[in-house]
Amino acid sequence: MQAAILVLIALVVLSRAGLVLAKWAGMSTWLVWVVVAFSAVALVLNMMTSSAGERRIWAPASLVLLACSLTVALSPVK
Repeated sequence: MQAAILVLIALVVLSRAGLVLAKWAGMSTWLVWVVVAFSAVALVLNMMTSSAGERRIWAPASLVLLACSLTVALSPVK
């Protein structure tokens, strides 16, 4: 299930960036903000976990996902 969610997130961000699925362009303008919110929540939760391994691996991954999705969300629409 998580893999499917990550693929959907990637498609939304790539569509918003204008790289794939041109038909999603209008919808991706607001869906990318859902991705940003999801990424922010994931970052907070991964930093709060009691598992050192999860914090070491998933917190940086969540931070990169948040940074990338926020950059795309704030970029001008092409």
